[in-house]
Amino acid sequence: MSASRSGNKPVYAVTSPGLWAQRFDLATVLDATIRFFPAVLPFAVDGFVGWGGRASGIRARRLARRFGKPAVILEDGFLKSYAPGKLEPAHSYIIDRNGIYFDATSASDLAAFIDRPMTSEAATRAQAAMDFIRRNRISKYNNSPLKGLSESGLPSGRPYVLLVDQVAGDASIAGALADESSFAAMVQHARAQYPDAILAARTHPAAGDRSPILNAARALGIEVTIPGRMNPWPLVEGAEAVYTVSSQLGFEALMARKTVHMFGVTYYSHRGLTEDHCKAPAPRNPATLEQIFHAAYIDYSHYLDLHDRRPVEIEHALEQILTVREQRGQIAKRVYTGGLSPWKKRALDPFVVGPEGRAVHCRRLREAIALARKNKGQVALWGSSKPFPRDVAALRFEDGFIRSRGLGANLALPSSLAMDGDHVYYDARGESRLEHIIASHPFPRELTDRAARLVASIVEKGVSKYNVGTDVRFPDVAEGRLKILVPGQVEKDASIKFGSPNVKTNRGLVADVRRLYPDAYLAYKEHPDVTSGLRSGGDIPDAADIIVREGDIKHWIAWCDRLETMTSLAGFEALIRNKPVGVHGIPFYAGWDLTDDRMPVPRRSRAITMEMLAAAALILYPFYVHPLSAMPCTPEELVDEIALKRKVKASLPARLMLWISQSINRSAVKIRDGRG
Repeated sequence: MSASRSGNKPVYAVTSPGLWAQRFDLATVLDATIRFFPAVLPFAVDGFVGWGGRASGIRARRLARRFGKPAVILEDGFLKSYAPGKLEPAHSYIIDRNGIYFDATSASDLAAFIDRPMTSEAATRAQAAMDFIRRNRISKYNNSPLKGLSESGLPSGRPYVLLVDQVAGDASIAGALADESSFAAMVQHARAQYPDAILAARTHPAAGDRSPILNAARALGIEVTIPGRMNPWPLVEGAEAVYTVSSQLGFEALMARKTVHMFGVTYYSHRGLTEDHCKAPAPRNPATLEQIFHAAYIDYSHYLDLHDRRPVEIEHALEQILTVREQRGQIAKRVYTGGLSPWKKRALDPFVVGPEGRAVHCRRLREAIALARKNKGQVALWGSSKPFPRDVAALRFEDGFIRSRGLGANLALPSSLAMDGDHVYYDARGESRLEHIIASHPFPRELTDRAARLVASIVEKGVSKYNVGTDVRFPDVAEGRLKILVPGQVEKDASIKFGSPNVKTNRGLVADVRRLYPDAYLAYKEHPDVTSGLRSGGDIPDAADIIVREGDIKHWIAWCDRLETMTSLAGFEALIRNKPVGVHGIPFYAGWDLTDDRMPVPRRSRAITMEMLAAAALILYPFYVHPLSAMPCTPEELVDEIALKRKVKASLPARLMLWISQSINRSAVKIRDGRG
């Protein structure tokens, strides 16, 4: 008896190791139990699952016919991922139980979806999604650099038509009733139809020397121009017309309201929207652009959240695609590092993926500098300990302000990092990128409203930088007595060295606060790295009424009437919780008319609101990656995830390696701080 007849979810057998590796995604999009064939008997499954026109798809169809079971064919969705390949989770999958969309010789679920009547609500939704895609330059893959047409390499001011390449031998060509001669016919027609235009070929990255368009053009003696690697939307929108056999880029050209010449048969051709130069196997009903889009991108495609892999709608997926593309677009050149520990490499890697690929790690910094110079890349440094190289582009990275669920010294991987130039945000000797944002960004209302909502969520969900510590018992303080929180810092930290010129010790800070507020109740909250024994906090501040070591800093901020600090991030956390803050150093949040500054910061003359500060520090400045996926995310997604307190499961070997690394790191930190 099959699983479906016993009242459980249907059981499907996948037919390749690659599909088995994706079994958790497949179980979600198919709402089924996934088994591996031939490890499961044919009579115990409700169908066979394969991939497109590949071997697994052929095998699934053959097994389905042999055992009288359905075949379920999967493919990448039309909004797939940042980059091709399987290194990152997919945004969407296609499921077809009758065929597959790129095979014009047989029926498909997509064709049936297109032929269904469409409501006005569905048309409005489709148009809104198409507008979002076009406005934000989103495509199936989104790792091509965002460039203007002037950077394409095409001669300025001359008209051009865009010829779209595909991979020779791909199933989408044969399925479109085309072959390599179709590309030759396409080149010839474009040359004849647009005699004065440049023929620009959008080559496929996987085509290489087997590019059907380039081979056809060479054989015909027709000159074509290859634009530089770039996002396809400017090329599409600037073209007089677009030519393709069956590429998905042809449909994106329809979204841009371009004339599209088709030399194959695919799901959007022969519907009254394209110039068709080949014959379809059977007549097709006319359809609107909204009708085809809704059928392909909404009815036919299945979307998963990038991080927790739950089913989501297209609008959610589009926002996540844009988040990934926007963050990674800031890493314009390939990153090279030198001399980083294995942990720091692992921590940095998800933040430094860009259009040119992933980071290259070298054993020594000088090797990284040499490679970056040779390959026109950039060097990434961690923190402020190493001098900034002057003959090559460089970046500095440091922990962000909603960092993790655990301490960095305990090797908890960061979920946010700050990217900067020569001066990181805590280095007051010069202007950091964060300081520049605060001083010059226009901060539109939409952004400050978003910041206000984010701050409210952080406060409501009790999220802070490290999110460690337990509930706490507060001291009894006489009613009406001012309660001041003084957060301790690690005295050897660069934030004190470069950001607090006058007061440099916790003991000295508490003494200064006592002089300013002789009758107040002073609670000195030891830094969690000090409490854990990892770092030194210097001499115990004897001017405090109480030394506290328990509870997260957010608990003590809620308790106090005001906070006094050198440069601690606790000052920023107090500001967003509407507590008065006195500052004895020059942290990034001082000098903007929000704090009581014990020393002047002349170059910071702009008066800002708390919402503007929060927008700069929490939205515009940091990079975020999600703890579940290590993919870029929004600060809102990270706050929600930290609040859920989900634990990422690790294997026993991984836990053992973490314990060993933590032990080594603790010893190294103590030696560095002079306590070894």
